[in-house]
Amino acid sequence: MPNLTELLVQHEPAVRFAAFAAILAVLALAEHAWPRRRRSLSRKRRWLANAGILAVDTVALRLLLPLLAVGIALEAERRGLGLFNVLALPFWIEFVLAVLILDLIIYIQHWTFHVVGPLWRLHRMHHTDLDLDVSTGVRFHPGEIVISMGIKIVAVAALGASAAAVIVFEVLLNGITLFNHANLRLPPGFDRLLRLVVVTPDMHRVHHSVHRQETDSNFGFSFPWWDRLFRTYRAQPVDGHERMVIGVESFRDPARQGLLGLLWQPFARGPER
Repeated sequence: MPNLTELLVQHEPAVRFAAFAAILAVLALAEHAWPRRRRSLSRKRRWLANAGILAVDTVALRLLLPLLAVGIALEAERRGLGLFNVLALPFWIEFVLAVLILDLIIYIQHWTFHVVGPLWRLHRMHHTDLDLDVSTGVRFHPGEIVISMGIKIVAVAALGASAAAVIVFEVLLNGITLFNHANLRLPPGFDRLLRLVVVTPDMHRVHHSVHRQETDSNFGFSFPWWDRLFRTYRAQPVDGHERMVIGVESFRDPARQGLLGLLWQPFARGPER
């Protein structure tokens, strides 16, 4: 009988899709019932564009990268490559370390995309959403997605992370990214406790402010500890969550929010870093 790791690997696409679809549906219903902010654009218009970006991203990954992170993990394990395959640590220690280190690498990557000009031009598209909701969690330029996956592949190979750890990390990353972009009102006391262990919507919303000092804060996607450790944590927006302006000042024209306009944004003139 196959063990849990083998089942995860065998059914990886189905596991990831099921988790993504379930979290997306629950959060879409939750933010409709308990919204944090009033929308400036219709949900239908924004969701069509953001869903289109997700479709382009999926095709780009499949065409440009024949092996994704899980495939690289299996290949590294087969060849005995990577740090963990050399150290032969107990499985649970390797599993926890792999998830934490990969999340730290995503934090560093996110910070880098803010400070390196050409990378910011790719990442800027994510920040030009005029509202913030669960669909913003899939709104990343295909150029950024391909580079991000390339970084993840190198990290997984260097670590020798197990396929199970990579699958769990990616499910967590995708799920928490949807959660912390949701237009969801949480009780203040619960938010204060929850953001000790996971990035909450109120914490991440600060990162989408038009104010540069707020945009350059709260880089964590899943865990909040890196922002606190590296002093990039900002608790609240200066204008308050209801009044704060979301987006990038030079890209606030709703006419530029269609699918083709989003794909063209890295080549359009706008604020440089």
